[in-house]
Order: sequence, then C-alpha cells, then structure tokens
Amino acid sequence: MTVFYGGFWQRFVALSIDMIILYIFTIILFLIGNLIVPFHYDSMYLTDTSSALIYAVFFPYYGMAVLINAAYFIYFYGTTGQTPGKKLLGLKVVRTDGKPVTFGIAFLRWVGYIISKLPFFLGFIWVVFDGRNQGWHDKIAGTYVIKTHRYQEINGPVPPGESFGPTFDNYSDRNTKYGKEHGYGAPKEARFNGKNT
Repeated sequence: MTVFYGGFWQRFVALSIDMIILYIFTIILFLIGNLIVPFHYDSMYLTDTSSALIYAVFFPYYGMAVLINAAYFIYFYGTTGQTPGKKLLGLKVVRTDGKPVTFGIAFLRWVGYIISKLPFFLGFIWVVFDGRNQGWHDKIAGTYVIKTHRYQEINGPVPPGESFGPTFDNYSDRNTKYGKEHGYGAPKEARFNGKNT
C-alpha cells in the first residue's frame, strides 16, 4: 500500500485551526464564568486580598483550559484519529503499525505535545527534517500522520468496519523492491513526490 505522510505546513495549518477552535471555546467559557463570578481588573492593585482573589480565579480557568485542550485532542484522536483541523486538511493520525489510535496512545501523544513545545517548539519543527515526517510527539506515541485523500486516491476507499491506516510492514506497491523501510533505499527519482513516503 502506498502511504503519503502529512507535511509540516499542512499539519501546522491543521493545528492552527484546532487551536483557534479551542481558543474560542475557552473565551466563551471565561465569559460565562465572568457572568457567574464577576472579575474586576481594576481591583488588581488595591489589596493583597484582591490579588489573592485574582489568583484564585485565574488558576482554575487556566487549569480548565488545559483540561479542555487535553480532552479535545484525546477524544478526537482516540475516536477517529482526526481533529476538526486535520479532517479539513485531509490528514489522519494512525499508529506506526497502521492500526487506529487508542485513547491511551492519544493521551501519550498529547503529553508529547507538551514535550515538543518546551525547547522552542523544536519537536514540531522536527517534522521538516524527519524522513517520515514525525514530530517528537509522534515518536513518543508511535504514530504517523498520513494524507487521507492521497491514500484513497491510490489505494481506494476503506471498506466499512476496517481501519483506515495501512499495514506498514506489508507493502505491495512499487516501493517494495527497495525494501520494507518505506522506500528509503530508493533513488530520488523513484520516490513519490520526490521524497521518501
């Protein structure tokens, strides 16, 4: 089966869409919370008691935002392998053996997001340099991001009830003559899109 991995810019746009959705949802949550417990910015400089109240309000909101972020990615990856952003860009997260992502793998991948962010987002930028377009979070969770449109175009639609992902250790395409490592031994002119796929 032929596999096309999602590129850096496609994944960047997909993640940006997801973050916008999360940001809007978090703002709505904050506004609703502000109606219930009014938050007055002019009280920040009045007393220590006011400052303590601000921290008491801020940290729960921040904690809630983190929980919403985790729930969003874990739910979508654990159920369909696609967040709304990835679905719009025609991308899907699958395990390296081609099987669907479980909730446990989805949680591990979300933790990997945190690790990928820490050193100046280097874990995300790593997608550009990796032969299989894996970020650090992909390597931690054992996942690939594949192009669903290209997969269907080459291999046909997925039968109902079967997983979308290919079986990566059982190739039957023109890359097999270069071994099972996704055509990594193939000369450049023999690679799809001019690169290893």
